[in-house]
Amino acid sequence: MEKAIIIGAGPCGLATAAALQDKGIEPLVIEKGCIVQSIYEYPTFMQFHSTPDLLEIGGVPFVTPNDKPSRREGLEYYATVVRRRGIRVRTYEEVKQVIRREDQTFEVHTEDRHGIAARYETANVVVATGYFDWPNYLGVPGEDLPKVAHTFREAHPYVGRKVAIIGGRNSAVDAALELYRAGVDVTVVYRGEELTESVKSWVKPVFLSRAEKGKINMLWKTELLEITPATIIVSRNGTREEIPNDDVLVLTGFRPDRSFLRNMGVQTDPETGQPAYNPETMETNVHGIYIAGVVAAGSRANVIYIENGRFHGQQVADAIAAKSSEQTV
Repeated sequence: MEKAIIIGAGPCGLATAAALQDKGIEPLVIEKGCIVQSIYEYPTFMQFHSTPDLLEIGGVPFVTPNDKPSRREGLEYYATVVRRRGIRVRTYEEVKQVIRREDQTFEVHTEDRHGIAARYETANVVVATGYFDWPNYLGVPGEDLPKVAHTFREAHPYVGRKVAIIGGRNSAVDAALELYRAGVDVTVVYRGEELTESVKSWVKPVFLSRAEKGKINMLWKTELLEITPATIIVSRNGTREEIPNDDVLVLTGFRPDRSFLRNMGVQTDPETGQPAYNPETMETNVHGIYIAGVVAAGSRANVIYIENGRFHGQQVADAIAAKSSEQTV
């Protein structure tokens, strides 16, 4: 019987594991991908918004000569945390079902990538899943075409092609600049009149300068209506336009998998998707099931980052340790 099983080996899941270790509890972490899969999915040459100290977990220093660590440095750092702390992580194993038993403990049923099933017993479950598997679809005709992607890795595959980016947040701005530097013909389609405040301050003026000079074709107050094999169709200031196009990057964000929590009995707000939980302990309405990281934000994924989500682990660890002490007494 495990004292705690953590679902998800992202930074917040690993922070929870380290905090539990500090309480004398050795948790098991189950991850359907690799360690920090979400960071692995970031663009190849991405840099974090945050300074290294704001990304640290488990008391392990994040040492880098750079003010803003790179994706590669982030991957190396969190792998180092797992090794130094000796955190037990089962990668490429997906949790299929969590069943609450009559004695208030849980059965966790999993399946690895070879289809081999396994079952674990635990007193507590911590859900620290991310949201990169569930993109925000636009629901426009042609969104399922092979030329459409909801993530951007690097510019090279798009050299010599006409690329449309849908969105106006950091991911869209970063992708547009990287594509421009590679000589790609870039068009950015955005409903808003200006970039959001969340766009990195050191990137925004560079992007706007390129847009003003026409080096990036920026379409403000424009809505995507349809994607065809050779074009995109948009509505711009009430006028329908058809633009030649080879590839479309729909970079409109992601959302957590609400059904996973609901299947465990966790209540979620029908409008925001936010789970019902105690903000002091991070325990949900289901006794013994806790949440950590961006999954606590529901649809408002941009309000919880590694910077603040990493502290959820300490709250969870304190609650589980206190409950274990009460049960022992």
